[in-house]
Amino acid sequence: MSAATILVADDDRAIRTVLTQALARLGHEVRTTGNASTLWRWVADGQGDLIITDVVMPDENGLDLIPRIKKIRPDLRIIVMSAQNTLITAVKAAERGAFEYLPKPFDLKELVSVVERALNSNTPRRRLPADAGEADEQLPLIGRSPAMQEIYRVLARLMGTDSTVTITGESGTGKELVARALHDYGKRRNGPFVAINMAAIPRELIESELFGHEKGAFTGATNRSTGRFEQAQGGTLFLDEIGDMPLEAQTRLLRVLQEGEYTTVGGRTPIKTDVRIVAATHRDLRTLIRQGLFREDLFYRLCVVPIRLPPLRERTEDVPLLVRHFLNQCSAQGLPVKSIDQPAMDRLKRYRWPGNVRELENLVRRLAALYSQEVIGLDVVEADVADTTPAAQPVEEPHRGLSAAVERHLKDYFAAHKDGMPSNGLYDRVLREVERPLISLSLSATRGNQIKAAQLLGLNRNTLRKKIRDLDIQVVRGLK
Repeated sequence: MSAATILVADDDRAIRTVLTQALARLGHEVRTTGNASTLWRWVADGQGDLIITDVVMPDENGLDLIPRIKKIRPDLRIIVMSAQNTLITAVKAAERGAFEYLPKPFDLKELVSVVERALNSNTPRRRLPADAGEADEQLPLIGRSPAMQEIYRVLARLMGTDSTVTITGESGTGKELVARALHDYGKRRNGPFVAINMAAIPRELIESELFGHEKGAFTGATNRSTGRFEQAQGGTLFLDEIGDMPLEAQTRLLRVLQEGEYTTVGGRTPIKTDVRIVAATHRDLRTLIRQGLFREDLFYRLCVVPIRLPPLRERTEDVPLLVRHFLNQCSAQGLPVKSIDQPAMDRLKRYRWPGNVRELENLVRRLAALYSQEVIGLDVVEADVADTTPAAQPVEEPHRGLSAAVERHLKDYFAAHKDGMPSNGLYDRVLREVERPLISLSLSATRGNQIKAAQLLGLNRNTLRKKIRDLDIQVVRGLK
C-alpha cells in the first residue's frame, strides 16, 4: 500500500491523536481537524486521498457533508465513525456513499484494515435509493452491543443489493424484524413485503400458497388464486421457517431461483418473477441436509448472504435499551409510565432469556400492566423471573417432570392470550404437539423401521402409518 494523505475530522482530540499515530506509523500523511468546515475546505482544494469523519461535529453533521463531497469528488473514499450506534446511522452512511461505517469505540486494528481496503479498492460503492434511511427514525432493531453493530454493518451493505439472505437464530431473536429492515430501507422499499411461514401451512397447500393455482386445479379450487410470489412482485418475499418446507416444494422453489420463473398449480404458462428472497429459520439447515430433509443445492441458493442473530444472552448489555424501548411502547399504548431501578435491571441482565427478546418484551409488558409501582424494583422482577424460570426436573420421576414441563408451557400459552382466549381446538393441537416429537424420536431410535417403532409405541402398524401421514413426519431409514 503506497503512502496517502488521510484527512481526519473528529471533535475528540484523543481520537485525532490515536489515528494520527497509528496511520503515520504506516507511512501516511495525516491531517486532522475538529470541525466539518475545515474538512470541506481541504476537500474543495483537492487535498486528501481518504477521509475519516465523525458524524456529530460542532458545525455540521458528518453524514450531511458526504453528498457534497461526493458531488465534487465522487471517487474519494469516506469512512464514517459514530457513537450513535444504530441501524439508522449505518444505513444513512451507506446511502450517502460512505465506503464503510465503524461504531465507536472502534478497534484500531479493524480501522487500519478498513483504511487499507479503502485505499486499495477500485470497486465503485453502490448507493441506496435517495430516500432510503430517511423514512422514519423509529428504529426497527434495538441494541448497541458489538454483536448488533456487526449486524447493522452487514445490513447497511445489503440495502442497495438484491442478494438472497438467510437469517438464522433462535426463536424470539427478531428474524422477521431484520427481514423487514432489509425491505424497508432497501431498493425495494416501495414494493410489497410479503411473509409466509412454512411451519404454519399444511404440507399439501404450500405450493398453492407460494405459486397460486388455477380454477379447477384441485378439488375445491373454484376460482383462480394468486400466490405469494405474485403478491410480492417488485418487492420482498420473506420465507419464514424455511427449514420446515417439504422437499417437493423445495424442488419448485429451487427452480424459481434458478430460472426466475414459475407456473401456478394447474397452470402451464411460465410467469416471470421479480422478487427478493429473504429466508429465516431457527433450525440447523446443514443438519437437515445430512438427514435428507433439505436440499443442499437449495441451501447454497438461499444462503448467498447468511446472517446469524445472536440470542439475547450473548448481548445482555442491550437489555436496558430494550427495556426502555418496550416501556415507552407501553406508555404510548395508554399504560402508566414506568421505570425499572438499577438493581432490578442488573437482575434482568443476569437472566438467561431462553425466549430471547420476545420473552423480555412479554415480561416488560406484564410488569407495566400488572404492577402499580411507578418504579419497579428488584423484588417484583425477582418474583416474575422466578415464575418463568424452568425448575430442575426430578431424575427419579421423569413422567412427573414431563407433566410439569407441559403444565408450565400451557400456563405461558394462556398468559400470552391475556386479552382473550386461545382459538378453539386446543385439545387436539396440544396432543399433536406431543405426538409429533414422540413418534419422530421413536422412528429415529428404530432407524426408520416402522414395524419396530409401532411395537415400541404400542400402536397398530396401520395406526402409526396414518399418524405419520397426518402429522407430516419425514421418515428416513437407516439414520439414527
